[in-house]
Formats: sequence, C-alpha cells, structure tokens
Amino acid sequence: MSQHGAALQTYNQELVKCLEDVKCKRASLQAEIDIEEEEKHILEREIKKMQHKLSQINDSLNKKILVRNEYNRIIADTEAHYMKIVDSSQMLLAVVQRETSTLDQSLRKSTTDKSQLHPQ
Repeated sequence: MSQHGAALQTYNQELVKCLEDVKCKRASLQAEIDIEEEEKHILEREIKKMQHKLSQINDSLNKKILVRNEYNRIIADTEAHYMKIVDSSQMLLAVVQRETSTLDQSLRKSTTDKSQLHPQ
C-alpha cells in the first residue's frame, strides 16, 4: 500500500502543479482580456466622439450646400437677366442706328433737293 500511497502523493503533487499552471495561464489571459476591454472602451469613446463630430460636420455641410445652391440660383438668374439686358441694348442700338441712318438719309435728300431747287 505504501506504493499506492506514494503514487497517489506524486499524482496529487502533479495535479496541484498542473492546477497552479492552469490558474497562472488563466490569470495571464485575464490580464490580456482586461487590457483589451480597456482598449475597446477607449475606442468606443473615440468612435462616439467621432460620430458626434461627423454629425456636426454633416449638418454644417448640408447647410453650406443649401446656401451654395442658392448662390448658384442667384447667379444663374442674374446672368439670364443680364443677357436679356444685353440683347435689349443690342436691339436698341440697332434701332437707334437704323433710325439715325434713315434721318441722315432724309436730311441729305432734303439738302440735295433744296440745292437742286436753288442753284447757286
């Protein structure tokens, strides 16, 4: 029986040693888990901050895009109206030039007719 007792004692010592090794591995793994969980929490806080900042930027960007689109509309309307003014000015100039030319021709004709009636 003493052999069985000695074997049992050896097994018991090895079992205790294995159990201590497993506990050490578990403690080491738990330390890694704790570190990664803290990193995870840090990243989650950063993500939350970034999402908030992204939301603010999107709001600002949307407002600026609306204003820019309004500027585009104002510019397009102004350019269209300006082109109408240019076209009207061009037509007015043509009318004035034509009328002036007609009056000049009438004046020359009148002068020519008078000079033929009153030779010098």
